[in-house]
Amino acid sequence: MPAPDNGVLTPEAVPAAPDWSSSTPSAMSRAATVASSPTAIPSGYLRFDDLRARCAHPEWRLDPNSNVFFNAQLSPHAAEQFRTLRTRLDQLRSSHSLRTLLVTSALAGEGKTFVTNNLAQAIVHQPDRRVLMIDADLRCARLHQALGAPSGPGLADYLRGQADEMTVIQHGQEGNLCFIPAGNEVVNPSELLSNGRLKKLLDHVTPVFDWVIIDSPPCVPVADSTILAPLCDGVLLVVRAGSTPTHVAQRACQELNGRNVVGVVLNAIEESNLNSSHYYQADGYGYGYGKTASKELRP
Repeated sequence: MPAPDNGVLTPEAVPAAPDWSSSTPSAMSRAATVASSPTAIPSGYLRFDDLRARCAHPEWRLDPNSNVFFNAQLSPHAAEQFRTLRTRLDQLRSSHSLRTLLVTSALAGEGKTFVTNNLAQAIVHQPDRRVLMIDADLRCARLHQALGAPSGPGLADYLRGQADEMTVIQHGQEGNLCFIPAGNEVVNPSELLSNGRLKKLLDHVTPVFDWVIIDSPPCVPVADSTILAPLCDGVLLVVRAGSTPTHVAQRACQELNGRNVVGVVLNAIEESNLNSSHYYQADGYGYGYGKTASKELRP
């Protein structure tokens, strides 16, 4: 299991209007340049083929240790767990409007980035399914490492008005998976995430994809996830079995209360502990999803 990323959470922040660095002349000029960029997404209808043709095309070198669908050393059952998760989420769509999904955890190191990446891969393995992954963990970005993709330009650069949509979106492997990395390091991630530009980006690109899956920081240490959650249709909480303290898992549930948590992934379950049909395990990767996992995490 690869070591996942770092985290975030506290009280909810209300998205504010874009902040162009106190409206300095250079910031305003940069904003105007981005707005007039020939690669910016125009208003109106955008087709996926147009987006894929106009976005960046770096060569991705997927890390086999982070990708269960591209590692011949792993049993097929490892990938099957993500197909099961994919199916459960598809079933939820019959009763929920669910296209944008935020993936978070209580603390760092619980596997949220691993789950984000492999869930996206599971979806695009279906015919004609289109997925956009966004690394919104501006504090400890790791999603680009799993893909072997450039780390920037990315979301932080877009939020600062230094890059447009097509500049930050990547398409680097066969199929219909696109990716926005976190971008250059920032010192004010919460402020950037709440400046209004992310909502504008999601409004533009979400209709083009079947799923938009956002990797966010952990929800207990910092506030970023509570800023991101209202922008998404649902939240998926990842908890590491035998590692996450019970009181911390309960705190995460309290923090995410009312934010449309659609399920819990119990990660890294020991085979000897698999005593419920709600749990699945294969080759060191274990995942629990459904009512049993959710009940165990409630205060």
